[in-house]
Amino acid sequence: MNKDNKAFQVSMMSREFVANHDREGWLGMFAEDGIIEDPIGPSALDPEGTGHSTPEARATFYDNNIAHSDIEYILHESYTSHLECANIVTLNVTIKAGDKTYKQQVNGVFTYSVNEAGKLTALRGFWEFEEGIATLQEVIEA
Repeated sequence: MNKDNKAFQVSMMSREFVANHDREGWLGMFAEDGIIEDPIGPSALDPEGTGHSTPEARATFYDNNIAHSDIEYILHESYTSHLECANIVTLNVTIKAGDKTYKQQVNGVFTYSVNEAGKLTALRGFWEFEEGIATLQEVIEA
């Protein structure tokens, strides 16, 4: 892995922006036509499976899926090449929904593609939505 790779650097910036709930920083990483496919294909997060490829769609994705969650991004391996990066990760997600809290674990490969200016042109998540849902559990406070 090349830690100087622009896409790898953006992937680590993404991790920090998400951890710090920095909406504007996270959205600011994207190129005007950048796309989010997380996960790739149809799911409850993207019923049509076409991705989120406008500034408004990316903002809605953030508001619906990141804003009310605490996401621990554990990087296991990273592979870089030119303007792209593939990270093997575990996401430990804590979701607040009303007065309830849920935990979920997502294991997958997340790819990041950037343009020459270092703006994110594609963030793609290779993980099975049903497998992630199968790990969803309510957190019972003791």
